[in-house]
Amino acid sequence: MKFKRIPLQFVAALGDPQASSGTGGQEWGLWPVDPGPRGVRLNRYDRLQEAGGVAPAGWRFDAGDWWLEENGLIMEQPEFPLAPGQYLVTGDREVTTVLTIHPADEQGEVRWELADGATLYDVTHLGCRSARYTPAADGQQSCSPSNAPQDAFRVAPGAAMPAVGGCQKQDYAVLFIIGVPAQG
Repeated sequence: MKFKRIPLQFVAALGDPQASSGTGGQEWGLWPVDPGPRGVRLNRYDRLQEAGGVAPAGWRFDAGDWWLEENGLIMEQPEFPLAPGQYLVTGDREVTTVLTIHPADEQGEVRWELADGATLYDVTHLGCRSARYTPAADGQQSCSPSNAPQDAFRVAPGAAMPAVGGCQKQDYAVLFIIGVPAQG
């Protein structure tokens, strides 16, 4: 299959780093443009609140489901789910391969697979870190970016994102999409 290059897009992916395939692709999202430059620094969270939750880049902050990246920027949410299809992906290290996202089955489960024996780790950009924060089940403390430990940023490549008081955290791998199938 031939691929055409596209402007860089970013995938938020969940899965075993050593796996070449798996389920749970319905939890994978897409940032069609780099969310980093569109982010809001943690120390400007008060301004984001004053603006009614609308970032300077125009995206809307969701206090019940928000994202941070490795430099301490609050990011817009990716678009969920990543559409079924094939994508040329890389972690901008050594491996570039084809990611296939299959259509959802009857239960809504989406399979994903990487070609050439590549693992999710192989195509993860280790320098990009992202995590999704949602309110903790106990609800004893508010889940807010104002609770984030600002001294924990910049997160080292490959390291886990910091915990935030009052929040459940889900770390996501970040993959780069560099191509899509060429037509014809």
